[in-house]
Amino acid sequence: MPKVGMEPLRKRALIDAAIRTIGERGSLDVTVAQIAQEAGVSAALAHHYFGGKEQLILATMRHLLNELGQDLLGALHNARTPSARIAAVIAVNFSAAQFAPQTIAAWLTFYVHAQQSDETRRLLRVYARRMHSNLAYALQQLTDRETALQIAEGTGAMIDGLYIRHALRNGAPEAAKAIALVEDYVTTKLAASERSRAAL
Repeated sequence: MPKVGMEPLRKRALIDAAIRTIGERGSLDVTVAQIAQEAGVSAALAHHYFGGKEQLILATMRHLLNELGQDLLGALHNARTPSARIAAVIAVNFSAAQFAPQTIAAWLTFYVHAQQSDETRRLLRVYARRMHSNLAYALQQLTDRETALQIAEGTGAMIDGLYIRHALRNGAPEAAKAIALVEDYVTTKLAASERSRAAL
């Protein structure tokens, strides 16, 4: 008989194991049994909790997105200016929890999987819309709406691109450099917009 209170702990262990296993392999060519072994639980228990590999993958994605969302809410709560809000959105995407080698590899694997999975694609779209919305809201307080939307789109693309670049490199990801690159892009685009408006 399962111990009371163990289910959340074992589910989290399986999700963490899924991130490690998928990240190490760089693909979804893993079995529930392999993930369960990494988590130190039986394959039967993993199937009992999640039903199958696809459900475990989706649960892993939801977990990462929920962590990202909670971290972002906390960071935005402490951001008092539009610039601070933009910096918070950028920094959270490169936090130690998200911008770790195995997590980066897992994210890229999920993006590839989204080509065949409607639910995976939906989850990634939710993430992209949330980031774009938070950036656009802050940017519209610093420039016109059209420019704000363009900068928000470019910022999201840069963040995704830096994940890809770091996934292809050896060694630990350099979060500080990634943050500096994205912040420089935002600053440069805002300055260019200000010069254009001043010239009118």
